Amino acid sequence: MVSAMSNNTLGAFMEEELLSQPEVWKRAIGQCGLEQSKAGHLLPADGERIAVVGCGTSWFMAQSYAAAREAAGKGVTDAFAASEAFLNHNSAGRQYDAVIAVTRSGTTTEVLELLEALRGMAVSGKPRTIAVVGDVDSPITALADAVIGLPYADEKSVVQTRFATTALVYLLTSLGIELGTAIEDARTAVSEPVSQELLDAEQFTFLGTGWTVGLAHEAGLKMREAVQGWTESYAAMEYRHGPISIAAPGRVTWIFGPQPEGLDADMGRTGALYIHTGKHPLAELARVHKVTLERARVRGLNPDLPRNLTRSVVLNAPA
Repeated sequence: MVSAMSNNTLGAFMEEELLSQPEVWKRAIGQCGLEQSKAGHLLPADGERIAVVGCGTSWFMAQSYAAAREAAGKGVTDAFAASEAFLNHNSAGRQYDAVIAVTRSGTTTEVLELLEALRGMAVSGKPRTIAVVGDVDSPITALADAVIGLPYADEKSVVQTRFATTALVYLLTSLGIELGTAIEDARTAVSEPVSQELLDAEQFTFLGTGWTVGLAHEAGLKMREAVQGWTESYAAMEYRHGPISIAAPGRVTWIFGPQPEGLDADMGRTGALYIHTGKHPLAELARVHKVTLERARVRGLNPDLPRNLTRSVVLNAPA
């Protein structure tokens, strides 16, 4: 195995971006407070029925926000992959008051096509559209009715870290969720060394409950993208309905947020490493970012330019 020391320049952008998360989150909290205090604020009002869409990482952040908004009693909130959004731009779609599109680049084909279709609807049935975007000069800004720009969270690395978590921090803050603990826990999470046990682990499974299920899916995606590793993710209560069968020595099961009763005892019998720190789930996702980077480095992989991936998926129009 190639030593981490000889590969410490791999993932240089990812390292800079993941380390910056605590301070960037703090900035997003301030921005949200300022923007939400204004009349006619950008995000949907309490009680409005909304859909949240994205692709890849942004879809998982949409899932987390949707679960948190409903749990906070703010209104019906559905999350869709942009390519599968069941919206009312066709006769079979659902009716929403607003649609939020989360996108780092603002150039992803499926998101742009969806907003174009919504813009073409009759005014009487058209939901208001809001883009949460990193690149504020991208095409999406001309398609959405409102834009929440997070340019300070934009990234150079293909593997996404701080834009995703910063977008979610903004959205969770809008629900009245206090995230000071997340920032403090993340400062430790991104600075602590990664244990050899985590560097060498054969397989990872990530678990979540409620709004942290999206974080579990995102953690799994990060490990697959950057490390090309066998990684799975589930709602925590589903884990014992089959997937626990792969838990074994040399493998890791990592849960975000509260654990289901008795899961720790069940995991103890498997011999797998079970991680349940009790730290804030967003900080734990930042910790996974750090572990992912170091696992990629010891394997000689560059998460800034992972295999078969680009910063944005821009599809060619059919001939």
